[in-house]
Amino acid sequence: MMNPKKLAITTAVVLGVMFARQVSVSAQEPAKHHHYKLVVVGTLGGPNSFLSGPEQQTLNNQGTFVAFANTATPNPNPGCFVPFNSPDCFVERPVVLHNGKLTEMAVLPGGVNGQTDLITGTGLVAGWSENGLIDPLTGLPESRAVLWTLGGKAIDLGTVAGGTESLAVAANDLGQVVGFSNNDVPDPFSIVGSPTQTRAFLWQNGAMKDLGTLGGTDAIAGYVNEAGQIAGAAYTNSDFSTNCSFPLTTHAFFWENGKMVDLGTFGGSCSNIGWMNNSGQIVGYANTPDENNHAFVWNKKGGLKNLGELPEGSYSMAEWINEAGEIVGGSDGGTFFHAVLWKSGAVIDLGTVYGETCSEAYSINSGGQIVGYASADCSNEDHAFLAENGAIVDVNTLIIGDASVTVVNAFDINDQGEIAGWGPVPSGDLRAVLLIPCDENHPGIEGCDYNLVDSATTAEVHREEITKAPEVTSQPRLSPAELMARFRSLQAGRNHRFGAPQTSPQ
Repeated sequence: MMNPKKLAITTAVVLGVMFARQVSVSAQEPAKHHHYKLVVVGTLGGPNSFLSGPEQQTLNNQGTFVAFANTATPNPNPGCFVPFNSPDCFVERPVVLHNGKLTEMAVLPGGVNGQTDLITGTGLVAGWSENGLIDPLTGLPESRAVLWTLGGKAIDLGTVAGGTESLAVAANDLGQVVGFSNNDVPDPFSIVGSPTQTRAFLWQNGAMKDLGTLGGTDAIAGYVNEAGQIAGAAYTNSDFSTNCSFPLTTHAFFWENGKMVDLGTFGGSCSNIGWMNNSGQIVGYANTPDENNHAFVWNKKGGLKNLGELPEGSYSMAEWINEAGEIVGGSDGGTFFHAVLWKSGAVIDLGTVYGETCSEAYSINSGGQIVGYASADCSNEDHAFLAENGAIVDVNTLIIGDASVTVVNAFDINDQGEIAGWGPVPSGDLRAVLLIPCDENHPGIEGCDYNLVDSATTAEVHREEITKAPEVTSQPRLSPAELMARFRSLQAGRNHRFGAPQTSPQ
């Protein structure tokens, strides 16, 4: 089945980082939350719909949401093959949801499957589509990076020299698109599992440019901001790494004006990116010689800075940075792993919901609203959360009316407070969902309740069908080693943005 995509890596504590005292947000004064209306992204006749991410913008500030959905047509590819994803035995197509209307996007001529990966602020959409050809390297259908114009036209972005396949990962309002492509040079350690090298690209004005590497064979580009600056990851040499998402030593990079800069590590073998804002600040994960991963922030002036962990913690990861420089992700605290906010030199514990062991934050908007997921066993995504006004709350408790989907993870929140996520329906099939706040920015929404909810009362209104069994809260605490093993297993079990197909999240 289709899966989220994401990377993970980490580093060591630096002097001068201020630790915020670990505080359970639920113990503070009750915060007020808006209700939310659940909008389910339907299918095109098949069983599932889904979204790309996390760490991809699938929802812009105009409320346009990009996803992909099954049709009722069986996937004709051998083994139900779907490029860059786990096998899916129904044809999947790119879709866009705007003002409640779901629109199917075109695929390339001859293509069967396609998928959206992101949307820009102006509404440009990028992703991939099959092109009707068979890749001579694999014997499977070829896939090409695609840019959908505002008029809905699908543009094949091509490949780098010698390549057969490509994927668009990020784009900006100028129409610059970045991602990765294969070439024709054999590579047994391709970052994405291709028989040949994987190369980061920049596409603009109809031409694709190979961005090079940091000295190794492969690279991938993950972000391009409105200044045209690019962030990604690349092999630095041919040495194996014991703690990278990829087989060989991999470092995060910053690219500008034809020059690729190695962001380095904290003495270990690996670093990787989470997000980059329009000021060129990059967050991610880098490791120390003990191969523990630590959240970082990097900019051209200050270089690589360790963001630190919660008290008693030994590893962390940064996922997103907003334009104000506020950073979210997660950190262990010895016997738990919690979503955190790095702000003004402090590491702030956002806590978790219903006594669950783990949580992780994926996105923060300009208003400081944060979304992510909570997990009881650090292996399954159980509840999407919203953190705001000093409180963390299960978003399912804020949904008005009968919800047909239990929202288990939230990947993206825009500046209007709208949330993109996913969850299962009672049958177990999956749905992408959009949550719209019942607030002053969204007046007159049918079925909305515009009264505020106290965070202290959300547990009381938690619907029976999504409440955890009582024994969950009485489970013994995991040891630090057990916690790290489970959390790394959760990260590895996803299709982490640029990875080879993984297993279903179900």
